[in-house]
Amino acid sequence: MDDLHPKEVVRRGYDAVSYHYRRDDADDGQYAPWIARLSSCVPARADILDLGCGCGVPVARSLARAGHAVTGVDFSAVQVRRARNLVPEATFIQADATGAAFPAASFDAIVCLYMFIHLPLDEQPPLFARIAIWLRPGGWLLVTTGHGAWTGSEPDWLGSGATMWWSHVDSATYRAWISTAGFGVVSDEFVPEGAGGHTLFWAKRR
Repeated sequence: MDDLHPKEVVRRGYDAVSYHYRRDDADDGQYAPWIARLSSCVPARADILDLGCGCGVPVARSLARAGHAVTGVDFSAVQVRRARNLVPEATFIQADATGAAFPAASFDAIVCLYMFIHLPLDEQPPLFARIAIWLRPGGWLLVTTGHGAWTGSEPDWLGSGATMWWSHVDSATYRAWISTAGFGVVSDEFVPEGAGGHTLFWAKRR
C-alpha cells in the first residue's frame, strides 16, 4: 500500500479490477431476491440512491428497468464511466460516498452493497447518520456490512495486480450503529463468501 491513504487504495483498486469484478453482461445473481424485495417495498416510481454503485450492474440496471429513478455514486472513475454506458437511464456521480451531498428526504430507499467495508471505521457511523437524513420517513436502507471485525489488505486482488483494502466491525456493532443513526432494523441475514461472509441488513428510517 506504500503511503497511500486506504481510500485511495480502494479507488485505484476498483479502477484496476472493474472488469474482473463484474462483466458488462453479468446477471443479477445473488442480488436478484434483494432487488425484487426492495422494489416491492417502495413506491412504483421510487427515488433510489445506490451508494457504491460500481459499474451499475446489477443493482442500478435492474432498479432502473423496474421504473425507478436511480442515482448511483462511486469513487472509481472506471466504474462510473462503465455505469453511464451500461445504465444510461440512471444518473451517476463520481464521488467519495462520505463526501456526497443530497437534500434531506430525497430518497425512498438507499442501497449500499459491499461499500461500507471499504471505509475507515471512524467514517462509517457518520455516514449512516447522513443516509438517514437523505431518506424520507419510512424509507428503506439495504446495506451489507462486515460480519466479524477485521481490517487488512490483499495484494493482487482477483489476479489484477492491484491491492484492495477493507475495514469492518462485527455485525452486532453495525446493528447498534444503524439503530443509533435513526433506523429500525427489520431483518438481517448472514451472506456467506468464501471462508467468511457479510451481514445484510434491512432497515427503515424512523
